[in-house]
Amino acid sequence: MGAIVSLVFIVVSGVVLSLNGPAWYHVSDFGHFVNSVHLWSVELFFMTMVVHLWGKYWMAAWRGGRTLTWITGMGAFLVSIVAAFTGYLLQTNFDSQWIAFEGKDALNASGIGAWFNVANLGQIFGFHIVLLPLAVGAVVALHVILVRMHGVVPPIDAAETDAQLSGTALLDGDATARSAAPLGDRAQGSPGTNPNRTEATR
Repeated sequence: MGAIVSLVFIVVSGVVLSLNGPAWYHVSDFGHFVNSVHLWSVELFFMTMVVHLWGKYWMAAWRGGRTLTWITGMGAFLVSIVAAFTGYLLQTNFDSQWIAFEGKDALNASGIGAWFNVANLGQIFGFHIVLLPLAVGAVVALHVILVRMHGVVPPIDAAETDAQLSGTALLDGDATARSAAPLGDRAQGSPGTNPNRTEATR
């Protein structure tokens, strides 16, 4: 939930920044404030995502037919890293310029520098405010829909399926516990039985 709230703040502050441009958020006091909100929203977004990712990893959250849910969650994390990288380049200061040319060498060495030129500010601006936000939003929306469809993964020490969490499985377990109880305990009414029904049967 924290990641989704952070994402909303990122989108709203990002729209304000893109409409006013770098000159505004470098000079204006309110521009500095909106830029800071955008930055700290991104920090909170990644912090909550990392906590969520590690928590679900140790819970083996891909169990019970939730493989696609896990894949979309990982996809959202990876696309967000690329979006954050392009946002870092849009700071238009010495640090972003240095990182841009360092990254350009790495991307050229990997063979994708012709399509993803981090030294081209216009191209990075288009990636950061149009393509990557749409990609992050689409993957996050799909992830949330899959969670709603398949539910939250049960504890890792549970059974292989989620049947134990259903009412039928709980009733079966209660019946098994009653049948395994001593005869005297069953006559007196063990937990989960109705003593009045036993008395009426007699």
